[in-house]
Amino acid sequence: MGKGRFGVRPVVRDWLTAGGVAAALLVTGMSGRHSTTGLDLLGYVLLAVGGLTLAAGRRAPVVVLAVSGLCAVGYQAAGFDVPAVAFLFAVYAAMRAGHRLVTAVTSVAVLAALPLAALASGLHDTGEAFAQARGALQIAWLIAAGAAGEALRQAERRADEAERTREETARRRADEERLHIARELHDSLTHQISVIKVQSEVAVHVARKRGEQVPEALLAIREAGREAARELRATLEALRDDDTAPPPGLGHVPELVERAGRSGLAATLTIEGRRDDVPAAVGRTVYRIVQESLTNIARHADATTASVRIAYGPDVVALQVDDDGRATPDAVPSPGIGLLGMRERVTALGGRFRAAPRGEGGFTVRAELPVERTS
Repeated sequence: MGKGRFGVRPVVRDWLTAGGVAAALLVTGMSGRHSTTGLDLLGYVLLAVGGLTLAAGRRAPVVVLAVSGLCAVGYQAAGFDVPAVAFLFAVYAAMRAGHRLVTAVTSVAVLAALPLAALASGLHDTGEAFAQARGALQIAWLIAAGAAGEALRQAERRADEAERTREETARRRADEERLHIARELHDSLTHQISVIKVQSEVAVHVARKRGEQVPEALLAIREAGREAARELRATLEALRDDDTAPPPGLGHVPELVERAGRSGLAATLTIEGRRDDVPAAVGRTVYRIVQESLTNIARHADATTASVRIAYGPDVVALQVDDDGRATPDAVPSPGIGLLGMRERVTALGGRFRAAPRGEGGFTVRAELPVERTS
């Protein structure tokens, strides 16, 4: 048999409660009556039985409700002005067990019988009997209010505990998934990128050692390998621990533009306004859009120039990347993974995104990201 919240078995706790209620009823009854007549002895027996029957409240709540109610009416009729405390405990147990209709009917019947029992005792007139019943009803409402308040408190506590458990479970699963992704990236990409990086470094070294001119494409491959290794390392660190290293943001955009220029693309960066209190999420999104846009220009646009313009407004950061590539308004490009990823990033922050060919030729990418300033 299990134990309750306080380390006491339920059956022991039930008997302790029943014994305490019975003792309280007997003490209250003895304080008002001291004779040993047969009627008084019957009243003492009913007081004791009404309290001790609560020990069976878990197993037979309806029976306990009926017995305690009859005992309360009986000792009232015997002339004992004792509150129906045992009956209130029985009402609580029956309601907790789910016997709502039976409990309601029995409670109404007992409350109606109590003033009649007081009249039958011959110790009270009609006014006193009904006043006594009204007092018992007030006590019942008081106990019911207290029980309802405690039940509500326990329910709220359990709801808070369940919500906290759900949050902890979701956070743990997210951490596990992040570590799984980090392992997959490490196993699948790190080796290949390292091979590309090492081979390009060796090729550049050998060409220079021989006195040969290093092709621009080979230098671009070497630089791309270095950048890919840095990006992968930063991504793995972010996946393994969110607090280890700050992700790239607005401060790293000039490096992207400069790197694009070293690969043979005439790229320029224009910044308007002051960069104040820009959230990190907005900065990361701007960086990723510039990075993906310049990569697409270098791979697909066949462009010679590219311009990056960042404008800081009071409530928005506007970004525009233009190139003079072969895109035309008549040729509608199919949205690839890069454009879809940019759109999703901007939409997640509540911004607006547009990517389309320009009328004068080339392609343009424009994003507007809302900014919540801190005072």
